Amino acid sequence: MSTMKALTYLGPQSIKWQSVAKPVVLKATDVIGKILATTICGTDLHIWKGDVPESTEIAEKQKGRGLILGHEGIIQVESVGSAVKNFKPGDIAIASCISACGECHYCKNNLQAHCTQEGSSGWILGHEIDGTQAEYVRLPFGDHSLYHAPKGVSYDSLLMLSDILPTAYEVGVLSGDVKEGDSVAIVGIGPIGLSALISAKAKNPSEVIAIDMDDARLEVAKRYGATKTINPNKENVKEKVMEYTTAANANLSSLDAKKPGVDVAIECVGVPATFEMCEDLIAPGGAVANVGVHGKSVELKLQDLWIKNIKITTGLVSAYSTAELLQKVTSGEIDPAPLVTHHFKLNEIEKAYDIFKNAAENKAIKMVLTNEE
Repeated sequence: MSTMKALTYLGPQSIKWQSVAKPVVLKATDVIGKILATTICGTDLHIWKGDVPESTEIAEKQKGRGLILGHEGIIQVESVGSAVKNFKPGDIAIASCISACGECHYCKNNLQAHCTQEGSSGWILGHEIDGTQAEYVRLPFGDHSLYHAPKGVSYDSLLMLSDILPTAYEVGVLSGDVKEGDSVAIVGIGPIGLSALISAKAKNPSEVIAIDMDDARLEVAKRYGATKTINPNKENVKEKVMEYTTAANANLSSLDAKKPGVDVAIECVGVPATFEMCEDLIAPGGAVANVGVHGKSVELKLQDLWIKNIKITTGLVSAYSTAELLQKVTSGEIDPAPLVTHHFKLNEIEKAYDIFKNAAENKAIKMVLTNEE
């Protein structure tokens, strides 16, 4: 049996770079790929912490071997199942974080997040089956879960299309219905928040207010086009947002003026305080788009919100927008490459995890790990 090296999750706060069996085609729709580049997601840290019980259960059943983490990657196709039509050995492809069969009710209705043909949802890589933080990976439903990588575009850019760009775009920008001229608040300026900022700017909003407790991240947000920044440790967020949005009406007639508050608030943290902050910032007719992964109950301030005619959206990415975003990246309309702050060899992944666990102090946004010979 051939072996490879992989980053395995053994149980809460326990990961190991070790030799495991190399994957093989199990189903006719499978693609086996050599990992050329991969990255670490905040969700991987949730699993590492033990916050995802189903992953812990799977890992602990395979004592000493564990579950290979990761759901993002650029691959070179090594072999394909008999039913795969769109990819052949040697092709370079972007692996989606969502494994979609393409045939079920949810896939046909752009809810690929809820495809259950291989696992409990469309997110199975590094969650319910072995993922991409390895030298090789098995990718189910290759024809529907891989995208041909164009030549001349860096892996740094293409890798962002595996997860964070479609997540921020679909669950934040599109669900929040960001339109030209809107005022937008983005709460949490980590990798997802910055991706939301990049993709929201493509919609030409009038104002993008970046909110985070890390001044360094706020400076990055300014470079990406945030028109205002607020640090909750230093300023009252609600007061500042109301001030900024009231000022935007200064040169408008009373007929054209809006009430204070933002048109869209995008939550990118996943804790009660930030969701409740978004509730406080929204203007009549606006939308709260929740992107963050929540593990605790939040307060729904319905007594204040019912009269505002707002909508609240949530979701797991379906990656239906990946082809659209790939076109925007290829044309240069969106450039996600500067999100990458650190580069490592794949066999340095344990070191990369240590840095990413302390992202704020290391000024880490996204790490790229390349599988070099």
